[in-house]
Amino acid sequence: MEMIRLTIDGKEYEVQPGRNLLDTCLSLGFNIPHFCYHHALGSVGSCRLCAVKMYIDAGDPKGMIVMSCMIPVKSGLIIVTDDSAVLEFRKSVLENLMTNHPHDCPVCDEGGECHLQDMTVMTGHNARRFDFKKRTHLNQDLGPNIYHEMNRCIQCYRCVRFYKDYAGGKDFGVFGAHNNVYFGRYREGTLESEFSGNLVEVCPTGVFTDKTFKKHPTRKWDLNTAPSVCTHCGAGCNIIGGERYGTLRRIMNRYNENVNGYFLCDRGRFGYDFVNAPERIRDVVIKHENISENTNLVSLLPSIIGKDKKIIGIGSPCASLEANFALMSFTGKENFYNGVSKKDFSFITTVLDILKNSPSAPPSRGEMERSDAVLILGEDILKTSPITSLAIRQAARNLSKKMAAAVGIPAWHDSAVRTKGIHLKSPVYITGTQSSKLDDIAAEVLNAPAEISAQLGFAIASYISKKAPETVLPDAALSVLAKKIADDLMNAEYPLVISGIDAGNSALPKAASNIVHALAVEGKNAKLLLILPECNSMGIGMMGGKDLDDAITEFDSADTLVVLENDLYKRLSKEQADELFGKFKNIIALHHSHNSTTSAADIVLPSGTFAESEGTFVNNQGYAQRAYSVFQAKEPIMDSWRWISDLIELSGYEKSRWQNFDDLVNDMVRVFPEFLKIAEILPNADLRISGQKIPRQTPRFSGRTAMNAKTNVSEQKPEQDTDSALAFSMEGYSGIPPAALIPNYRASGWNSTQAIYKYIDGADGSNITGDTEAKLIEPLSGKPAKFFDAVTE
Repeated sequence: MEMIRLTIDGKEYEVQPGRNLLDTCLSLGFNIPHFCYHHALGSVGSCRLCAVKMYIDAGDPKGMIVMSCMIPVKSGLIIVTDDSAVLEFRKSVLENLMTNHPHDCPVCDEGGECHLQDMTVMTGHNARRFDFKKRTHLNQDLGPNIYHEMNRCIQCYRCVRFYKDYAGGKDFGVFGAHNNVYFGRYREGTLESEFSGNLVEVCPTGVFTDKTFKKHPTRKWDLNTAPSVCTHCGAGCNIIGGERYGTLRRIMNRYNENVNGYFLCDRGRFGYDFVNAPERIRDVVIKHENISENTNLVSLLPSIIGKDKKIIGIGSPCASLEANFALMSFTGKENFYNGVSKKDFSFITTVLDILKNSPSAPPSRGEMERSDAVLILGEDILKTSPITSLAIRQAARNLSKKMAAAVGIPAWHDSAVRTKGIHLKSPVYITGTQSSKLDDIAAEVLNAPAEISAQLGFAIASYISKKAPETVLPDAALSVLAKKIADDLMNAEYPLVISGIDAGNSALPKAASNIVHALAVEGKNAKLLLILPECNSMGIGMMGGKDLDDAITEFDSADTLVVLENDLYKRLSKEQADELFGKFKNIIALHHSHNSTTSAADIVLPSGTFAESEGTFVNNQGYAQRAYSVFQAKEPIMDSWRWISDLIELSGYEKSRWQNFDDLVNDMVRVFPEFLKIAEILPNADLRISGQKIPRQTPRFSGRTAMNAKTNVSEQKPEQDTDSALAFSMEGYSGIPPAALIPNYRASGWNSTQAIYKYIDGADGSNITGDTEAKLIEPLSGKPAKFFDAVTE
């Protein structure tokens, strides 16, 4: 791509074409105030705050004030960002926007992390001259997650643009005209979109705030924060958890261009309160038959896990790679079972086999959004991977972007693109057992049993390539549909096929694989995404091992069963689970929450949740991502792998090999070389920048003495983290750390999440300090396509 040269504030820069001036200036480090512009939403030019002075060339004596978000970059432009007329213009715009604002920062939940505060300071507006009666609105009850304070609105339109235009919500809009507009529902009620929580971050003021955070009143700068990974599905969205007083208080989005971009689904954002639940297991529970008044864990365990005992371990797709490996190391690989049923594990291994032998690696989020023809085969992705459905909703707009580009409208000019291509959609085909909210973007929807969807998929492959197994469909209408889908996929530049195992039919991912292989045979660069149900299903598949059905049949009795973060009564029938548990004299369960398995256990060991533990998870795209502990739990709650390390020592077999998390990771990659990239790419605990760790707390963190005054009025030593390069302190490296270790987004003059501009490369959206993940699945280029026989279950 040929770069273009322009001059900003007297200095010449080489920049990418196809971008607007605001985006370009922000990526170069210039502080241009703005409200309505958002990188994911594009430009509409509604707030008028991003003014700069533009000169056509060196011969232009006066220049003109322009809105930088609406001007494309081109060679020869001369831009001045700090001209006195520009500064005065911005100040007047901000003052007008603030005329009806209540100026209630001290009581606003957005205070201290507010984009409006940042922009007010940046423009220099500091005196209020508006003496008239302010416009006021009544707020709405928008449900349990979002708090509404409409009087703080500055009419930037970001909320409605995200909710309706980007996320496809139907129950939220804008009402009124001029400066008397109202953003909300036509009547009170819970917001229906699965992505409504993003209003909290999209809104630059305090109109939409996190109601779940409001239950835990804390200022944003007083949170311990750390990078983590959402564990609610297999998408592996990147998150930032915030803690205060030993309580997880909120989840915010952590930017990852390849996985979730700027957004989260509501399940990931608001589904965190199980960490704080009264039902948490917070103490060791001993219900063993040999218990007496003087019995404790240390005295009891050697008698049930000693050298002469046969110990069986059951892992979990909800636990980290390291925790599963630790249990495997304790019991031996021959006595380790992966924690899923035979049927589920066969699905996982089928998916993994397909991906390992595919000519195309799973797509990144950006590649999904760029797809110009999509087939979703038999999977309700809004349920099984919500963030994927959000990417597909953007893919449906690619035809309108292409048509707009043909008449010179750039993709970032959002309002113009939508006007030009208002009824144009790229072909998206959806098959499934029931209707979905995503159906509104589909060119055609087929609601049918999974077997029919699989047959359709095999037929599509045979229409694309004669080398694919021939399939005859039972219905002429299905044949017409299959041919139509095949033609659209063949005519696309970036075709994408998505499937999964939610329908319980392994023929679906096989049919999807055939389609992608057929496209590859015909010279198309197609992408395949196969969705697995749990946060580490892919990791469990890579580790291999035996399944729960094997555990039931392989032996008649054993001494001790150790169950890792798993409820077997949800994976087996009650009769099967009872039969399995009946084979053991002793049952030890490691878990953070009570369930049927912990109720059946003789000993329950309290393990940490994702917020209190460190571990690596492999998502649907084959990315290994690290979750870091947001805070240290109170003893005896520990990481599961630490409990297992103690069990190893108490068993008398050997002294544990793992003194810290890095020891465990290094041991794991020696046994499983396929995980080697995890140790190579993800930062270890020895990392120091300028001799310092990365602080979890902001420089404004307060009350360290006051919060502990009930026990000690002196400043207490911060907790020590031996497992990561993060520190439980405000002291440490103040610059931008490696991307995988970013605990929050802040920069000089930018206290809101808009500080993201300082952390990413504006040209391609990548993190400026490296990767946040290790890619474990690569395409097998040059390998002949492997087709599955066209059979259905």
